[in-house]
Amino acid sequence: MKTLDHPSRIQIQAAQGWLELGNPVEAEAELEQMTPELREHPDVLKLRWEICAARKKWEEALEIASALVHLEPDEPLGWVHKSFALHELKRTTEARNNLVGVVEKFGDSPTIRYNMACYECQLGRLEQAKLWLEKAFKMGNPVRMKQAALKDPDLEPLWVEIRKYF
Repeated sequence: MKTLDHPSRIQIQAAQGWLELGNPVEAEAELEQMTPELREHPDVLKLRWEICAARKKWEEALEIASALVHLEPDEPLGWVHKSFALHELKRTTEARNNLVGVVEKFGDSPTIRYNMACYECQLGRLEQAKLWLEKAFKMGNPVRMKQAALKDPDLEPLWVEIRKYF
């Protein structure tokens, strides 16, 4: 994929700024000014996914994440985004299955293991969820991960154990 030119990078920064200000509508409008070809660039797709997530447009987020997986199959972010969108669409089994197939490919990703814990927990597989969470904690920053896990409603069935053992 070719590198974005300077004006395109400026547009992405402007859109990111709007998103950080809590205005995904303006962020999306900023990206719509780009050519259709540039809107399919992975850097633009990543931001478009964030905009869709902020607006809770999960079907569109799923399409964008699927495009990212196709364009960058060796990058974990597209896979994570795809599973997250599937989960938000109440397709948690698919979200889990999407990551199971690539968890070993991305052996250094605590995020994938953390998300696996969330999906297993929501599917009622608490023992598997604990195993995935333990792996995520070992790989990532355990203090930050514990803080996130104790606020994550997907992991609520494990909050007592997270407080106690992690």
